[in-house]
Amino acid sequence: MRRIISFLEPAAGKELILPVTPASYEWTHSNRVETIQLDQLGEINLPGGRLMGSCTLSDVLFPAQLYPFCNLGAVANPYVYLEQLERWSDGKKPVRWLVSGTPTNALVLIESVNYGERDGTNDIYASITLRQYTVPETPVLAISGGDAQTSRDAGTGAASTRTYTVQTGDTLSGISRKFYGDSSLAYRLAAANSSSIKNPNLIYPGQVLTIPPKDQLPAAMQVSASVKTATATKTVYSKEDKVWKVQLAKEQAAMR
Repeated sequence: MRRIISFLEPAAGKELILPVTPASYEWTHSNRVETIQLDQLGEINLPGGRLMGSCTLSDVLFPAQLYPFCNLGAVANPYVYLEQLERWSDGKKPVRWLVSGTPTNALVLIESVNYGERDGTNDIYASITLRQYTVPETPVLAISGGDAQTSRDAGTGAASTRTYTVQTGDTLSGISRKFYGDSSLAYRLAAANSSSIKNPNLIYPGQVLTIPPKDQLPAAMQVSASVKTATATKTVYSKEDKVWKVQLAKEQAAMR
């Protein structure tokens, strides 16, 4: 079955079908493998990230005349094809590379087009190098120890919005230390989440907190007298009376 190799620019609706199907093609699909050396164990290989695919179409014929083996719709003008390929390459436009009757369908950039004449027929023979293209996305960075995420501005890379889902055992001071390296910012972080935090000492697993950049934290939340009292309240066990006693004298004096 004859394969048809074509390029498609979806946004513009432009399609270029190679006038003659090359004799062969290869597409590289690979993943990075990291090799490390460990004492006593020697060399081991670990899976790394995926590598982008690539392909070089060799001996692509752009005919100056129509041959019996040309694909239907071929044009007897090599420069019609070369001009369009160069436009895509110079314009840095991603295009779809498709091979009929196969699963080959990749978004690629045309890295280079090398061409020339050989036999005095005015036919052009070209090599077309393709590199797989992936649409860049705004990075999301995960912070270990919870479902923390950081969105970054695509232009500046600056942190803009963070969210964190409270885990069992978390405290606001611990979360402040995790994100800002300073546990004393807990009350400012509470102020940034004033709609859901009324008492900085009470947060719950599953609660989603907004984590602004450090330089955008608001002033510290004003702590009510009752919260101050609850925070400073201590209990001690009296061996003589065999009961627990609550120590509030210092806090009550401060509230007078």
